[in-house]
Amino acid sequence: MVVIVILFALFMLLTSASGLGDCPKCGEMEVPYPLSTQEGCGHSSYRVYCNNGSLEFRSLAGSYYKVLSIDPDAYTLIINAPKIEEDVCYSSDLRDGGFKIDESSPFNISKRNTVMLFNCSDSILLSPLNCSLNSLCRQFEKTEAAKACMGTLCCSFLKDASISSHRIRVRVGGCTAYTSVVDIGPEESPAAWNYGIELQWQPLFS
Repeated sequence: MVVIVILFALFMLLTSASGLGDCPKCGEMEVPYPLSTQEGCGHSSYRVYCNNGSLEFRSLAGSYYKVLSIDPDAYTLIINAPKIEEDVCYSSDLRDGGFKIDESSPFNISKRNTVMLFNCSDSILLSPLNCSLNSLCRQFEKTEAAKACMGTLCCSFLKDASISSHRIRVRVGGCTAYTSVVDIGPEESPAAWNYGIELQWQPLFS
């Protein structure tokens, strides 16, 4: 009996410490473990935010990005890329220097993102980005969403190990706007692209 009591106490302690269990829905979106919106559910290191029924991810600078979808089996979620301002080719998070994740958190930007940068300076041409006429950003440039960036220098790149997986950078003097597409198919048109920034998280106890 004493052993059973001790084991039960240890179980309750571990449950309390880790916040085992899924969090309540945020609006219509499920919040699967280990994602956590509040104390008592999920895991505190995997914090997301439920604001007025909308699930959001918070960047290191304190800006919030809407969560569009979650795949708990793949340990990924997709957040909305920032809006490109209508009158000028600036991303709405330009003031933050773009999107950045705390490198000590369990999240990072996945390798399935193709990032397209707009309104770039000529110095960007010296980088390993694709700024040619065949760059995928030239296809996006023809869409209504990129209207403010038409005619600017644009470049695209696929996230990989040679580029920080915790940041998409924009700045005056570099590139001032960006968007991201997840897992672009070779024959897909911009209308069929899956727009957003895919983040992946490290599974617990791996």
